Amino acid sequence: MEYTSALELQRNVRELRSTDAIPDTLILLEHPPVVTLGRNASAANLLVAESVLSGRGIKVIRTERGGDITFHGPGQLVGYPVFRLRTGLVGVRRYVELVHEAIAEALADVGVAGSAREGCVGIWSGEKKIASIGVAVRRGITFHGFALNVCTDLSFFELMRPCGMAQVRMTSVLQEGGRADVEVAAAAVASAFEQVFGLRFQRNLPRSLTSLTKGLSSSAIASASDSV
Repeated sequence: MEYTSALELQRNVRELRSTDAIPDTLILLEHPPVVTLGRNASAANLLVAESVLSGRGIKVIRTERGGDITFHGPGQLVGYPVFRLRTGLVGVRRYVELVHEAIAEALADVGVAGSAREGCVGIWSGEKKIASIGVAVRRGITFHGFALNVCTDLSFFELMRPCGMAQVRMTSVLQEGGRADVEVAAAAVASAFEQVFGLRFQRNLPRSLTSLTKGLSSSAIASASDSV
């Protein structure tokens, strides 16, 4: 799904969640090649002119998520949890910790060791970064989320300082010898989110979501969820 279309979808889902028209919802998808800059991003971390990217059909989009610069493209599982934060139980800091935990569990399910690194946001496999996280919260509802490299073309990350970190090297499930299938990774992520966040994902979307997802593949929105 094209990035700006996915952003509009997130915003619409967020509005439904803010009025409790739907429960917490997890969107899982892939994007065509795009470079995004978070609200704290420095343009200096893009190492080529935007015209070079434009010539390759790659847009550069500034967004309201946290974090710096990153790449999205085919072979990368992008997840957008649209969750209500529970004041006093799950604030923003704890929410990000739980997202880290869920991604690490999902990676283990596909045969890759991954873990958080103290003082950093994202998941590492050894010395290389395999998943980036950048979230936004509005009126207590989360959106944006994470990007997990499954079988992504990692050469795109050479066009930037990923996440604004000069020395970071990116990796993928494929590079680390895991099961490099985006659909398998999506199933592992959904299962891990159920376990970590205490959710039960529904097989069918609520009616209020079906109109937003009409014409999309069934994996564009993983499901809506009820607290267990």
